Amino acid sequence: MTRIKVCGITRVEDALVAARCGADALGLVFYKQSPRYVTTIQAKQLVDALPPFVTVVGLFVNSEVEFVREVMANVPLDMLQFHGDEPPEFCGQFALPYLKAIRVKAGVDLLQCASDYYSAKGLLLDAHVDGIPGGTGTAFDWTLIPSELPLPLILSGGLDLGNVYSAIKQVKPYAVDVSSGVEASKGIKDAAMIAAFINEVNRVDV
Repeated sequence: MTRIKVCGITRVEDALVAARCGADALGLVFYKQSPRYVTTIQAKQLVDALPPFVTVVGLFVNSEVEFVREVMANVPLDMLQFHGDEPPEFCGQFALPYLKAIRVKAGVDLLQCASDYYSAKGLLLDAHVDGIPGGTGTAFDWTLIPSELPLPLILSGGLDLGNVYSAIKQVKPYAVDVSSGVEASKGIKDAAMIAAFINEVNRVDV
């Protein structure tokens, strides 16, 4: 069963739709340059509205330690996701499990990344676009992924209703992560697109 994370949630109604449709996890972006950025106040409202058994992931990009701790103190997160150049020592110092995002391009040694970030709960593989840490809506060459990664693989980067079935068939990830692929506009999700995307993922597993 392929798990599903819907990232870049900014509205309570979008969070509830994703949860109702069967998303396993929701991602909240604490990166101020992102169009999907949420404040701690917004984030707490989102989390407070959720039903049980939905994992809440807080996404950070090259943040200061104090900022991560401030968010954790104000928002009941279940997991952290580091999307910048954070070294393993930084990622592992908090009292929550973490995912490490890797921007994939030719020459990036994903087996070495998995070794370096052995303490992570998984590697989230995204497209490498110069100057943009994530959320680009761009897919990458899935053939660059080694067949046997020692950590759970979360596939991200340009996934949508049109390609997620083939992505899962080819890559066989532990989970898929979608953001722009289910949006009406940046940060605003489309309920029908969320439902269709999740149905497509579940269709692979039937």
